[in-house]
Amino acid sequence: MLRIGLTGGIGSGKSLVAAVLEHMGYPVFYSDQEAKALYNEDELLQKELSVLIGSSLYVKGIFQKEVLSQALYNNPQLKKEIEARVHPLVRKRFETWARAQKSKLVFNEAAILFETGAYQQFDATVLVCAPLQLRIDRVKRRDGLEEALIQQRIKAQWDDDKKKELATYIIENDGRPILTQIEGLLQSLNTPS
Repeated sequence: MLRIGLTGGIGSGKSLVAAVLEHMGYPVFYSDQEAKALYNEDELLQKELSVLIGSSLYVKGIFQKEVLSQALYNNPQLKKEIEARVHPLVRKRFETWARAQKSKLVFNEAAILFETGAYQQFDATVLVCAPLQLRIDRVKRRDGLEEALIQQRIKAQWDDDKKKELATYIIENDGRPILTQIEGLLQSLNTPS
């Protein structure tokens, strides 16, 4: 079984690529969704985060995302401390999930695969790229966010040029046929080297 990391910046189309892969029958693990689930399900993590951030992080046992976002705003040290707790738990869930799959290829969709160093744990990585303005326009339509906030989120991630240096495969989601690129990717991954 090959474990493939799938990533791309906000608005790049990585979720579209993941959905196409799933539709084609390939298992996809969504790291960001798993992290969100952990915030709500893992009692030890909840206690640790409440100590770090404060009791307002959970109101009647319900995770307050806005409180976390506010606490992380311009606090890189706190972000590192939280990531050091959450990311190993997500990786453990991925490994358990991957062992249960029957496919030759499994994909792990994660927004910050390169930034965290997690890319090193995969057999290959796929980076989905798109031009900056196209990404901004997509996120505006999808989430209804202000352009300044979108740009702030984009700046919090590595730029595509830096990620391209580490990526095994690149899918350009800039108007080129994406299905053709995905089929080419799968052919490469399924061909013994």
